[in-house]
Amino acid sequence: MKIGLSACLYGKNVRYDGSNKKNEAILKLLEGHEIILICPELSAGFEIPHDPLEISKNKVFTCKGQDVTEKLEQGCLACLEKVKDCDLLILKQKSPSCGKGKIYDGSFSGKLMQGNGIFTKLCLKQGLKIFSEEEISDIKKEL
Repeated sequence: MKIGLSACLYGKNVRYDGSNKKNEAILKLLEGHEIILICPELSAGFEIPHDPLEISKNKVFTCKGQDVTEKLEQGCLACLEKVKDCDLLILKQKSPSCGKGKIYDGSFSGKLMQGNGIFTKLCLKQGLKIFSEEEISDIKKEL
């Protein structure tokens, strides 16, 4: 199978703070599959590290109040081209790009709300199967 994977879950230091969220359980599950690494924020040209981003009223803002929606949307479109023929995607929960089901509420206070990141919304519109790293049992069923 061909799997799209958030680069931070693979162990790449691409998160806003220069870190990663390497997930050994996911990597073990994906052994033997073709993995396509993506990071919409990196594709959008954000430097690593960069100011945290959150979604508020369907727009993406930095913690300093700068609207970066258009910039992130361009990065998301570039990543969509890379994964459009993948069998499924595993994306980083809570991210303003890749979050599925839960994202931060835009207050930069650590508070979560129901919702999807910009990239996830785009992929869902394309009919792609998306899982977060928290849905390991569902991923196992698909593989």
